[in-house]
Amino acid sequence: MSTQTIAERVREASARGTRLPIAGARTWFDPGPDALSVAAERGIVEYTPGDLTLTARAGTTLAELARATGAERQWLTLDPHGTDAGTIGATVATASWGPLAHAFGTPRDLVLGLEAVTGDGAIIRTGGRGVKNVAGFDLTRLFTGSWGSLAVITEVTVRLRARPEVDETIAIAVRDDAPDALGALLAKVRAASAAPLALELLSPAIAARLGAGASTVLLARLGGNVESVRAQRAALAAVSSVTTVGDDMWRAIRGSEAAESAVIRLSARPSRLAELWRTVREATSHWSGAYAHATVGRGVVRLVAPDPGPGVTDILTVAGGGMPIVERLGSLPGFGVDPGGAPPELWRRIRSAFDPHGILSSEAA
Repeated sequence: MSTQTIAERVREASARGTRLPIAGARTWFDPGPDALSVAAERGIVEYTPGDLTLTARAGTTLAELARATGAERQWLTLDPHGTDAGTIGATVATASWGPLAHAFGTPRDLVLGLEAVTGDGAIIRTGGRGVKNVAGFDLTRLFTGSWGSLAVITEVTVRLRARPEVDETIAIAVRDDAPDALGALLAKVRAASAAPLALELLSPAIAARLGAGASTVLLARLGGNVESVRAQRAALAAVSSVTTVGDDMWRAIRGSEAAESAVIRLSARPSRLAELWRTVREATSHWSGAYAHATVGRGVVRLVAPDPGPGVTDILTVAGGGMPIVERLGSLPGFGVDPGGAPPELWRRIRSAFDPHGILSSEAA
C-alpha cells in the first residue's frame, strides 16, 4: 500500500464520515479489524551513516532498523518498551521510549522529519532528512505522540548515534529503608563523575523477576572507551557497592510487561523522583504482581499492573503533583488515549485543523 493509496482510503472515510483508527504491527494493542494498517509500508528509504540519519517507511520494524544500523556500529537510541517486532511508525505515533532516554532523549528529540496523511487525505512532509533543519511550525513534534489522531504517519526520518566502544551495565546497591535514603543516593549518583547512558531504578518485584536481586536496585549503563567506562564505574563504586550484570538486562526490562497490563507514567522533577517513587510504591503495595521502574534522568516512574482491576484509576490521584499519562489500560474498556496532556480546547482546535471530520480517532478500541 503506497502513501497515495493510504490517502485515498482516508479521503473515502472522510467523505463517509467513517471512523478510521490506525494500526501498526499490533504488538501493543489492536484497534480492531476496520483499522487502516500501515504494517506493509516497510523498508529503509535512505540511510546516510556519515550523517547519522535514516529514513524508513512507517511499517519498518525496530529489528530491521537495528540490523541495518548495527552493521555501521550505529543505533537508534529509543529502545521503547515492548519488543523489536514493533514498528517505527507506531513508536513515533505513541512517542514511546525506553531507559536510554536518560541520556539521549525521547522521540521528539530524535525524529527529524515525517511524511504523513492528514484527516482530509492531504499528503504532507514535516521537518526534513537533515539534522540542521528549520522550516515553519514544528509539526514533527506535534505529530509525534499524537496517537494517529492528527495524521497517518507513513515515513519517518530519525537521528542515530554511534555505538560506544565499551557498553557495560552495573547494579548499584540501594538502601530505601529510611525516608531520605534513596534521595540522598540519587543526589550522590548525579554528582559523581559519570555520564550513564541509562540509569533505571527497579522496584523489588521486577528486580527479583529479572534476577537483579530481591530489593530495590539502580541499574547504570556505562558507555565510552575502556578508560572512560573504568573511571565511571570507579566513581559510582565510591557512592555505593556495585556489581556487573548482563547486557541482556535492558531487553528483559523492555519485554517484561504482559500485553494485558495497565501501564501508567507519572512524572516529577528529577530532583523529586525519590519522593514520587515512595508515593507510587506505597499506593500500589496491595496490587498483586504490580511493579515500578523509573528513568532517573527524566524523572519518570512507570507503574505496571499485570492484573489491574477497576481500581487502576486510583493511581491517577497519587501523582504527587506530577502529570500522569496513561500508556495503556490493558483489557479494561471505556478509556481513551491521552496524547500528551494538552488543554482540551486547544487540542480540539488542533484536531479540527488536521482532521476536520474527526475520523482519525485516538481512542483505543
